[in-house]
Amino acid sequence: MKSAVETLNPTRVRLTVEVPFEELKDSLDAAYKKINQQVTVKGFRKGKIPARVIDQRFGRGAVLEEAVNDALPKLYTEAVNEAEVNPLGQPEVDIKELKDGELLSFTAEVDIRPAIEIPDYSGIEVEVDAVEVTDEDVEKSVEQLRERFASTNPVERAAAEGDVVTIDLEAKVDGEVLPDGIASGVSYTIGSGELLDGIDAAVTGLEAGGEATFTSELKGGSAAGKEAEVTVKVTAVAARELPALDDEFAQLASEFDTLDELKADSRKRLENMKQFDQATQAQERVLEKFLELAEIPVPEKLLEDEIQTRKHNLEHHQLGQMGLTLEKYLEFQGKTVEEFDAETKEQAVKGIKTQFLLDELVSKEELNVDQEELTEHLMRRAASSGMSPDQFAQAVVQGGQVPMLVGEVARGKALAVVVEAAKVVDTNGKAVDLSDEDEELATETVEAVTGDAEVSEDK
Repeated sequence: MKSAVETLNPTRVRLTVEVPFEELKDSLDAAYKKINQQVTVKGFRKGKIPARVIDQRFGRGAVLEEAVNDALPKLYTEAVNEAEVNPLGQPEVDIKELKDGELLSFTAEVDIRPAIEIPDYSGIEVEVDAVEVTDEDVEKSVEQLRERFASTNPVERAAAEGDVVTIDLEAKVDGEVLPDGIASGVSYTIGSGELLDGIDAAVTGLEAGGEATFTSELKGGSAAGKEAEVTVKVTAVAARELPALDDEFAQLASEFDTLDELKADSRKRLENMKQFDQATQAQERVLEKFLELAEIPVPEKLLEDEIQTRKHNLEHHQLGQMGLTLEKYLEFQGKTVEEFDAETKEQAVKGIKTQFLLDELVSKEELNVDQEELTEHLMRRAASSGMSPDQFAQAVVQGGQVPMLVGEVARGKALAVVVEAAKVVDTNGKAVDLSDEDEELATETVEAVTGDAEVSEDK
């Protein structure tokens, strides 16, 4: 077999392959055997039809077509290995010549991973938010905890903001009560914004037994998105009472004996959260700078596929679970279809470039993923998917996705290498030490950029 490679652009090549006919012998034998099992000819036992009879009855062309289809994957793989290219996705194959008994000639165009030169990242500098927890932050955190321990007591007065009302609802569209437009005994906190737009104004000022009618756009159900006339009747009003902010509350709401100890713990937790946010911010900004330093061409077909994958995941998974259409989502976001498409393309380009660049760094630095790192990553992914580690691991193995998980961890390790070499300071000019940050955090940062799709090689 002879093959040659032609570079069409930095991300696409054309392989030209010539194969002497004798190299197709195994595939020809396999073609005759396959056809033998599929057809019957009077006078011959199934599977025992001579090749010359198959040629006469069904045509030599059918045999050659079957043989070529059988041989092409192996011949293509040999050509790819000989050319030392890294193909992405399936090739576009074109049979140029097929001379029976003489020669098979074909071309295969395929996208490839571009050659990338790792830029010098030792001079990367980024600024991140300082970790500052104010007394006001602590008070707000404690107040939120206090809200969770609030009690409600019935009152005989008009409902006001912050009260908990028990209500009955009836929704009509075009004068007709919806099949799913009636609800009774609904508990609602005025001002929470958890139900329909306009309901706060409607119930405020009503006593038990009072009712009001207002117009609102339905957020879900059989008439989601339509304007409805909603009648609300208040059946009970209760006032929320917060516990006193003292040592007794600290003992009720936590494992601490005093309010001062509870506040100190709240401050520490807030500091840890802000340190986590700071580390994530540093990784995101270092990655941005790293990408800016590199020249990374993106294959057109791969980009098209990535954009479609992102749109599909958004529409059929994320929005589908929320009962939203893409149109309604864009309306809530205040975006046009054109703006959404432009953002999706920008995110897809960034995701592909990130995979290419970090994969190249993984190779250059010879970064390996051990079993402990893979197991830790698998358990985190399982938790985020709502599956048990055993269920998730089984799904990963059955889906052939182990290499994908290994790739995710390896890219996280590569980003961690870049972050460790970068100079990171906060807004106060203080140097930020990220050397102790878990590589798993870097993996999460990379995942957020690259999305669910995986740039896959296919030979």
